[in-house]
Amino acid sequence: MSRWFTPWLLVLPAAVWLVAFNVWPAVNTVVLAFTNAKPLGGGHFTGLANFERVLNDDQLADALINSIVYMVVCLPLLTMVPLLLAILVEKRLPGITFFRTAFYTPVVASAVVVALIWGWVLDDRGLVNGFAQWLGVVAAPVPFLTDRWLLLFSAITLTVWKGLGYYMIIYLSALGNVRRELHEAAAVDGAGAARRFWSVTVPGVRNTMLLVSVLVSVSALRVFSELYVLSNGTGGPGGRDMSVVMLIQMYSRGFTGHLGYASALSLVLLVITIGPMLLLLRLDRKAS
Repeated sequence: MSRWFTPWLLVLPAAVWLVAFNVWPAVNTVVLAFTNAKPLGGGHFTGLANFERVLNDDQLADALINSIVYMVVCLPLLTMVPLLLAILVEKRLPGITFFRTAFYTPVVASAVVVALIWGWVLDDRGLVNGFAQWLGVVAAPVPFLTDRWLLLFSAITLTVWKGLGYYMIIYLSALGNVRRELHEAAAVDGAGAARRFWSVTVPGVRNTMLLVSVLVSVSALRVFSELYVLSNGTGGPGGRDMSVVMLIQMYSRGFTGHLGYASALSLVLLVITIGPMLLLLRLDRKAS
């Protein structure tokens, strides 16, 4: 005979985990944002002082610019290019299994390891600069890792390269739900490949494109590993290539870290992250 509490006992471990590692840290972050807490002390209530400091933080302004540029560049690339790759690898062509594996391999590799390899490749004495100088394309090494914007776009390139395979798999599952009869009917009506793509494929995977857009936007605004490793943890020249997450990590680390201010920055990042999500949802409703 089953007892009424049996289902609750099964749910209890997951519920405890959720509260301990998700709900409580989130609530604690909100509380700390209104204090001057440090790692070795609870701190005191300071009201809106941390948020007033946010408005005058030049480093945060640079970090926000970096994060927004990151999102603006990554969003179209990681929304459309994986879809084109998915259409390509969906076809039954000789050797297509090799390309499917090749496109997906960067996804399973560690982000830190991949960033370290890219750092070696893009270094002043790395493979890219060495090859370019050998060909006579450039006279001096290109400062991929020491120029503010070149470092930022190097990190963006790494993010796009690593994310292509992941979003390609998502699109592959969505393409399986697009009816082939629609493509055949469009072909009979004289529609070319490009026309079928925009009139049949894109509407068929629109919901998946929205999901991918949201995932890309959130990931781009929360970028950390790529910029941190490529800049050796410095945030680039003058620290101007820091992302918001890097800035939060910088303020919170060490025995003298400012947990209160770092928590306030976390709330700011949360609000900024929600913005693109709401915008994409609104655009999708208008299109439907």
